[in-house]
Amino acid sequence: MIDHMTQHNQVSDIESQPVGALINWPRRYQLLTDVYFLGRAGSLARHFATISGIRPGDHAIDLGCGPGRLANELARQAGPHGRAVGVDPSPQMIAYATAHAAPNCTFDLGAAQSLPYPDASFDVATSTFAMHHIAESERKTALAAVFRVLRPGGRLLLADTHPTTGLRGLAIRAMAGLAAHRSGGRGHSHDDDHAAADPLSAVDIRRYRDVLTDIGFTAVQFRTGPFATGILTAVKPY
Repeated sequence: MIDHMTQHNQVSDIESQPVGALINWPRRYQLLTDVYFLGRAGSLARHFATISGIRPGDHAIDLGCGPGRLANELARQAGPHGRAVGVDPSPQMIAYATAHAAPNCTFDLGAAQSLPYPDASFDVATSTFAMHHIAESERKTALAAVFRVLRPGGRLLLADTHPTTGLRGLAIRAMAGLAAHRSGGRGHSHDDDHAAADPLSAVDIRRYRDVLTDIGFTAVQFRTGPFATGILTAVKPY
């Protein structure tokens, strides 16, 4: 358990980094996701965990874990001999997630781009609906940190909303515009300008394919998932 002094230091460290946009209202976030996914956010978390390739006994990490739904599902699928860790820069999210944690699931306050875990600590890494909240200038750093903490053969899953038509498409475009506005962080880049011109690019997970390849990931694959989601998977080679 994190003591008050350690938590204060962690919050100070996070506030000094260009972590991007924070969501600090876990209960409202849970409600919003339940409404958006028509009460099936839990089944979507199960789908993401299954697609991640997690196996019994695996160690998993969920980055930008929010209130902890996916991290707990990863822990469930890993079984009693496995474990999952959720990481989020929001103290409110970590407090909520810790209070609702499965026995083999823990939650740490932190940023994806400065993970404190040893090299090759995890078999599976996931990050869903979170990459666009990281400051643009820090996203490759965050993905490189994930590569470092994955074991050889470790699997990565990134997911976010995916462009579609109809009412859900309009909702995605509205949320993407908010994401593009909030996630610029400190500093500015050509990608920030592109996201402002085309808000859907901020949440289109396909934008990380080349970055993952540059970092060293292999078997980078994109697929569409339920509820207008896009899923990108990759493997750290042996």
